[in-house]
Amino acid sequence: MFKKILIANRGEIACRVMQTAKRLGIKTVAIYSDADANSKHVALADEAYRIGPAPVAESYLKIDAIIEICKLSGAEAVHPGYGFLSENPNFVDALDAAGITFIGPSASAIRAMGLKDAAKTLMEKAGVPVVPGYHRDTQDPGFLQIQAGKIGYPVLIKARAGGGGKGMRRVDRPEEFITALQAAQREGEASFDDGRVLIEKYVSKPRHIEIQVFGDNHGNAVHLFERDCSLQRRHQKVIEEAPAPDMPEDMRQAMGEAAVTAAKAIGYSGAGTIEFIVDVSEGLRADRFFFMEMNTRLQVEHPVTEMITGEDLVAWQLQVAFGKHLPKTQEQLTFSGWSFEARLYAEDAPKGFLPAIGTLCHVYFPDDMARIDSGVRTGDEISPFYDPMIAKLIVHGPTRKIALAKLLAALEATQVAGCVTNAAFLASLCRHKDFASGDVDTGLIERDLDNLVREPIAPNEAIALAALSALGLMEKPTTQDPWSQLAGWTMGPASQQYARLEIAGDLHDIEVQCLDQKHFNVRINDASVQLHVVKAEDGHVTFDSEGHRQSASVAKDGGSITVFLGGLAHKFGLTDHLANDDEQSGSSDRLIAPMPGLVKLLNATAGQVVEKDQPLIILEAMKMEHTLKAPRDGKIGEVFAAEGEQVQDGTTLLIMAEEEDAA
Repeated sequence: MFKKILIANRGEIACRVMQTAKRLGIKTVAIYSDADANSKHVALADEAYRIGPAPVAESYLKIDAIIEICKLSGAEAVHPGYGFLSENPNFVDALDAAGITFIGPSASAIRAMGLKDAAKTLMEKAGVPVVPGYHRDTQDPGFLQIQAGKIGYPVLIKARAGGGGKGMRRVDRPEEFITALQAAQREGEASFDDGRVLIEKYVSKPRHIEIQVFGDNHGNAVHLFERDCSLQRRHQKVIEEAPAPDMPEDMRQAMGEAAVTAAKAIGYSGAGTIEFIVDVSEGLRADRFFFMEMNTRLQVEHPVTEMITGEDLVAWQLQVAFGKHLPKTQEQLTFSGWSFEARLYAEDAPKGFLPAIGTLCHVYFPDDMARIDSGVRTGDEISPFYDPMIAKLIVHGPTRKIALAKLLAALEATQVAGCVTNAAFLASLCRHKDFASGDVDTGLIERDLDNLVREPIAPNEAIALAALSALGLMEKPTTQDPWSQLAGWTMGPASQQYARLEIAGDLHDIEVQCLDQKHFNVRINDASVQLHVVKAEDGHVTFDSEGHRQSASVAKDGGSITVFLGGLAHKFGLTDHLANDDEQSGSSDRLIAPMPGLVKLLNATAGQVVEKDQPLIILEAMKMEHTLKAPRDGKIGEVFAAEGEQVQDGTTLLIMAEEEDAA
């Protein structure tokens, strides 16, 4: 077996690969950008080397630098993880030329499946069913629009080199086609340096079911059953599970055989995934699945397969790359129970799933309740340079119902502060009646999006705890000074203090009466809460309110306080009493960058008359496009952004003319 390998990646997947490598006694080498110098994957590695500045083009995508580090460190092989260079055949060729093993498929196999149009043509020849569509080379917009009409709307435009939902647009009407085509081409160019697309028929009630395949260099190939990844938003997976709900055995066998046929057609070696789109308009049927694409790498969701089969897929990758046979034959592979994986991201679901950045001032994962694959710790930063994944929570149970209950419990116990996350959204999905019953398709989230992303109303107990924290009334004294022990103590009548909190966008002055050091009366608008703080230590609070004893965690981070109570996170802004209350007035007259990003397209000029929600600016962040729209009807006053400009979070991009001047 290899003695030392380099992981050409970062974050949770780098940590995941290191875990197996260490178990097998293999030394690991990490690479890191300037933004990742103090990251978890660097700390876990046996040795680490700087690769360059934060932008991926100047660091994690530098093939020559990675090969040089392999030579310096003595690494015999490279594990690419997923993303970055994992499906770059030129990287594989360069490693081969340097005498370094690539822990993955051959360059020829990657090339065969790297372009969706060519892959579909190849699969058709191999007898694997494919989705009806246009998969050829002509890219003239007018020609493509004609092909879409022939296929029949709705259609799906897909970047041919795409993946992860990038460069993908659904089009329902002919008049929307050109705009959607241009957007897909831009994203394809930005993400994959390839703006060419293919057009496919959009399946009205689809499920996304994929098959894990594995091949070796001796002509063997097997499948490790299916994963259902139908719970998606904008074609990006949110929660995955294995096996697929209600999967008939004849369909499982047919899909598995088709996947192995696909792998053998290209002489595949290593871990791969054959993704199928399944038409479930008449239920799951063995004649209603179609090849969509092949991912020639380890998948983000590989842990659910590991949980039901008991196999370590990274260990399989290392064994196959070293030249050994597959560890098991098809007949020896079995699965049991059910597994779910939820992807915890730094993103603001109520605000359109905008990616978020920030320093994680508090991180707690219930690793006694779930397998946690994560690349972050308390104090780490979520930067704008990389995918905003914080962790993957993976559970296993004897039945789907029990496994889903375990996932919900793990999500409710997860605590992350300092950066907004999608934890509440994921928990809402676990509670959704259709998902709970297994009645899921790729449109479920969009159909019920408003309910799924609705922000929970903070209970008065959470507001009261935030107010006590803001006033320092639950903090343990940091010195032995006797005066510091007297917070909340009063010699006369109950003292009154006020904490100004931002709650759901509005400022509130919360009145706190200190009855003694542990008893408080907190007035919140017209309501009042009596709190007895039983114990408060290291951010963990046990308290009584009207005879109800509860536990909570409170994390304070400069300008905000997050209270974790009852399985939900409630964030409150801290505001200076002297701050101008009208500071945010006129916000409806401004278009402000919600995140750091690149101004990809600017459709706004001073003096231009616009309508509310008219698209004005396309901002690219983390390789995804976000459309910023006119805040109201009126005339644009000034434009401060320019196409191609990199802007920071909170930058004012344009302002509207005053109402009286807009006529």
